[in-house]
Amino acid sequence: MLRRVNLEIPTGSFEGYIFDCDGTLADTMPLHFRAWTRAMEEFGGQFPEELFYSWGGTPTHVIVGQLNEMFGTHLDAAETVRVKEGYYLQMISEVRSITPVLEIARQMSGVIPMAVASGGQHELVDATLAALGIRDLFQAVVCAEDYERGKPAPDPFLIAAGRLGVDPSACLVFEDSPIGIEAANAAGMRWVFVPSAPVAPRPVT
Repeated sequence: MLRRVNLEIPTGSFEGYIFDCDGTLADTMPLHFRAWTRAMEEFGGQFPEELFYSWGGTPTHVIVGQLNEMFGTHLDAAETVRVKEGYYLQMISEVRSITPVLEIARQMSGVIPMAVASGGQHELVDATLAALGIRDLFQAVVCAEDYERGKPAPDPFLIAAGRLGVDPSACLVFEDSPIGIEAANAAGMRWVFVPSAPVAPRPVT
C-alpha cells in the first residue's frame, strides 16, 4: 500500500535539496519497527510502537542506550544494532518509495545538487536507495558514520550542504521527524515537513 502525503513547499528559490531517507524518501519505518520488534524479542528488551515513531531520526546506537535507560535493560549496543539491521536487510525487497517526495527528487535531478542526510548507517541507507533505484539522483549521502552529533544537532545537514558546495541558507530540507526539523532549523535551512501515515490501531485481544 502506497503512502499518500500532502507537501507544503515554501516559496523562494533554492540551490540545493537535502532529503532524509527513512520516512521521507522511503516508506521504511514499518519495516524498521518490525526489525526492532524481532531484535527485542531475541534480546529480551522492549520498544513500544508509539515510542519508536516518536524517536524517528535518532541514530540506532543512540536508541539502544535510550532503551536501556528507560526500561532498565542491558542491551549491548553493537550486537543489538547488528541483529536489528540484519533483520531490516532481510526485508529490503519490501521497501517502497514515498511517491510525492521521490517525484520531486526526480524532477530536480540534474537541475540542482541534492543530498541525503540520514541518522541511519551507510549499509542500510545505501541498500534502501539501491532497492528503490535512486542512488544516482544524489551527489552526496551523509549517514551516522559521517558525523559525531546526530539530529537534532545541525551537523548532518551542514555536512551535506558542504559536500554539495551550497551555502546552508540556500538549502531546502525534506524531513518527516520533529528532531529532523529541529536540526534543519539549527542549520539555518528552510524545510518541508513530510507527514507520517497514521498508525493503525492494534486490535483488542
